[in-house]
Amino acid sequence: MTRAILSTHVGACRDKGEVTAIGRNAESALAILDRIGFGYIVFDAQRKVIGWNVLAQATLERRGEKADTPVEISGAFRRLISNLSVQLLPNSVSWVVMPSRYGKPVILSEPHSVSEEASIVVLIDRDARPHPNPQTLQRMFSLTSAETQLALCIARGDSPLDIARSRQLSRTTIRSQLASLFAKTETKRQAELVSLLDRMAVLP
Repeated sequence: MTRAILSTHVGACRDKGEVTAIGRNAESALAILDRIGFGYIVFDAQRKVIGWNVLAQATLERRGEKADTPVEISGAFRRLISNLSVQLLPNSVSWVVMPSRYGKPVILSEPHSVSEEASIVVLIDRDARPHPNPQTLQRMFSLTSAETQLALCIARGDSPLDIARSRQLSRTTIRSQLASLFAKTETKRQAELVSLLDRMAVLP
């Protein structure tokens, strides 16, 4: 779904001859942002929205914005940064850390070389958590289906007790599966496992 939105909007602009700056390098970078759970908006040199993903859309909608079209996305983003001195330069990436309920966003910008004219805005929701691909986890660590499901629950921030209750399993069973998960991933504590799973979320 995320990639479909990017392909639809960027592809449509390409057909009209409006976008020449979004190439394979940029699309690869955006695919990585998808996998690690970051929203993004792509602007052309005239600051026109030419692409976004569903994560960016959801982030803006959680702030009460309508974000279904390029015009709505553009308006929502401008309102988000309305009290900040920000300039979107071509050939740049701006990292926007979304505020708490009453705070202001923090924006960090840097030059990039993934496209010649476009600027990419990355929306980072501090409350969002990336999720690893279950098939990738199974292949990398030889996990069983039960261990994979447990790992995904742990990655979401669920406690072993909550997992036992939701899956209607005994705490002994969950502890046994967790011990096996620690052994296979070569981790020793739940926090260490969560950190590893977060890093694995970047993989396809």
